[in-house]
Amino acid sequence: MFPDLARDDVFRLETARLWLRWPRASDAAAIHRFCSLWEVARFTARMPHPYPPGSAERFIYAAREANASGRDLTLVMTPFKGKRDVVGSISLESRGADRLTLGFALTPEVWGKGLATEAARAVVKTGFGLTSAIEILANVRVENAASCRVLEKCGFAIASTGPLGAPARGGLFECHSFSLTRQSWTEAGVLRRQQLFADRGRVQTSSGP
Repeated sequence: MFPDLARDDVFRLETARLWLRWPRASDAAAIHRFCSLWEVARFTARMPHPYPPGSAERFIYAAREANASGRDLTLVMTPFKGKRDVVGSISLESRGADRLTLGFALTPEVWGKGLATEAARAVVKTGFGLTSAIEILANVRVENAASCRVLEKCGFAIASTGPLGAPARGGLFECHSFSLTRQSWTEAGVLRRQQLFADRGRVQTSSGP
C-alpha cells in the first residue's frame, strides 16, 4: 500500500517538536522501558504485560519488515530537544485494499503535552498523501479519554461503540470505533485554509495599506 518513498529506512517525518522515523535496534531499551509500564499497556489490545524480554527487539524487526514491504508504516517518536530517546510509537496498518488503522503509544513522561496529536496529524497527512486509502480507522477504549481527544483533534468522529476483542487484555472491552474519511479530511483542510486567508485579510485591513 505504501510507496517506495516510505519503504526506505531513511524515511522520516518532521513535526514542530518531533522526528518520526523507522525504529532501529538501538531503540530497544527505550521502547522496552515504556512498554513495560502498566499505564501504557492497559488500554492497548496487543501489548503484553508484563512485557517479556526480547519483545522490543521483535517489535522493531516486525515494524521494519512491514515498512520495507509497504504493507504498513510504523514509526517511532523522538524529540528534537533534550534526550533523543524514543518517547513513543505510531503506526498505520493496512486494513484491506483501501483503509488504514491508526495506533499510537507514548511514555507517560510526555503525556499531556500534545505530542500524540502532533504525531497523529503528521501521520494521517502522510497516510492520505502517500496511499489511495479512502478512510483511516482507530479503536479506543471508552474510558481512554486522552486518546479519544487526540483523535477528535485530528478530525476523527465516532462511527460506533461496542465490545471489541483485546487479546493481550484477555477479553472484550467497550470501545469507540473512530473514522476519518479522505473526503472529510480534505474538506477540513480546505476550511482551515479559507479561515487562514480570511484571518490574514482582516489583519491587513485593520493595519491599513
